[in-house]
Amino acid sequence: MDQASNNDPVDVLIIGAGASGAAVAWSLTDTRMRILCLEQGDWTSSSDYPTNGKNWEAQQTGAYSINPNVRGLDTDYPINNDASPIDVVNYNGVGGSTILYAAHFPRLHPSDFKVKTHDGVADDWPVDYETLDPYFAENDRMMGVSGLAGDPMYPPKQPPLPPLPIGLVGETMARGYDKLGWHWWPSDSAIISQPYEGRDKCLNLGPCSSGCAQGGKSSTDITYWPQAIRSGVELRTRCRVREITLNDDGMADGVIYYDKDGRECFQKAEVVIMACNGVGTPRILLNSKSAQFPDGLANSSGLVGKNLMFHPVSVVQGVFEERLDSHKGPLGCCILSKEFYETGKDRDFVRGYNMQIVRGSGPLTTAMQGHASGTIPWGPGHHEAFRKRFDHVASIANLCEDLPEECNTVTLDPELTDSNGIPAPKITYRVSENSRKMLAHGLARGREVMEAAGATEIIETELVRPAGWHLLGTARMGNDPKTSVVNAWGRSHDVKNLFIVDGSIFVTSGGVNPTSTIQALALYIADTMKKNLANLFD
Repeated sequence: MDQASNNDPVDVLIIGAGASGAAVAWSLTDTRMRILCLEQGDWTSSSDYPTNGKNWEAQQTGAYSINPNVRGLDTDYPINNDASPIDVVNYNGVGGSTILYAAHFPRLHPSDFKVKTHDGVADDWPVDYETLDPYFAENDRMMGVSGLAGDPMYPPKQPPLPPLPIGLVGETMARGYDKLGWHWWPSDSAIISQPYEGRDKCLNLGPCSSGCAQGGKSSTDITYWPQAIRSGVELRTRCRVREITLNDDGMADGVIYYDKDGRECFQKAEVVIMACNGVGTPRILLNSKSAQFPDGLANSSGLVGKNLMFHPVSVVQGVFEERLDSHKGPLGCCILSKEFYETGKDRDFVRGYNMQIVRGSGPLTTAMQGHASGTIPWGPGHHEAFRKRFDHVASIANLCEDLPEECNTVTLDPELTDSNGIPAPKITYRVSENSRKMLAHGLARGREVMEAAGATEIIETELVRPAGWHLLGTARMGNDPKTSVVNAWGRSHDVKNLFIVDGSIFVTSGGVNPTSTIQALALYIADTMKKNLANLFD
């Protein structure tokens, strides 16, 4: 092992440079502590993104696939999804999954933090919406969020930028919701609608999920990280952490990691912060075994890796006679409906779902998906069927709240490893009966909207397999060390200088994309750390 870094300890070591790692690094810079972030991936260059080339759609099935098992980069780690109907999709690099996310950017609702109180299921969070509200606003400003104030489904909030145009897809679907008298609103989007902080606005290139060559999409490599690095944070890429080490007093004293040349190194630190998402964080904790923690670090509760929550997704796609230009504009940022977000007494399930309007695909993807589904034949009739669908479709993605269940887990695979020999994560997950009822309800309501909007053909997908973007709940926060992994401000109950700031600390999942809330939590935890520096480990 390379011991050279033993002589160069840091005050704060952050593992992971994605949404939460970037936010916590930036916030802690005003302490003037020495802060180091280790990221197993690398920087990405906007000149390398697929939309710079004519084969941009083809690259989405290879090097820029959302699925790490398809990408197969040495900076990725493989994931065993065999025991799950939903595949984990993520990205490893500076910016993390914000590089490839669609940037649909809603906040959790106030009710999401009080599920036990309101509905008698799951648990209440030890923090609430009001506590996080100023951090939501700060994160909106740092990321550059576009949206429209006044959504009646939220307390008052003011996005820093005007909303993105909803386009013909949004206008068409809004007419359907209006006809039914159901809620809809322009999406809050981490995509800038006007020039902002040295970046130019979105140009409607379309395929946000393969990287934004324009820089209009707000990924943390171009928002938080430049400011954090200018303020003195050191960011080392291609450094893959294997385990967190302990000293004789039971405190974390650093990490063992592999550098870009595959050398095993030790980095000493006074404080360790984990920001590796709801799969990557339990993976490292479970691999950090010791005499004090034979079942994994900070795991006296036995809950590290348990209560994994995704957001199960069903989709209703409508085909329209009129041209909608549906391949233009941000794929996942249009309008949304919260009509069925809260628990309804007339339904056979608790909690609810977000209806996210999604635009259409590019020409290659349209043809390939149509051929696979049988709606676009290969050979005679191909062009006619293709013209009927390309730029003539809109979809509703029903993103369902996933309640925590201990049987849904991240564990270490006994055989599969990454390129450094570290055990890969194994996902064991089932869709609950409550979620299945919710998915079916969303399909039925989505069909109603499509019919009201004038769709001539409707296609339903009961459950989307490559939908495991949202990785939550595997190191939950709480006040009781027996039923949670970290406390109300992200500090491990077991190891007083170990903090977690990513989606693994979620108590419940809500029914919306979690990135905004993950980053607000990271800023809140960093702020609480700063307020308690004098007695941080008490």
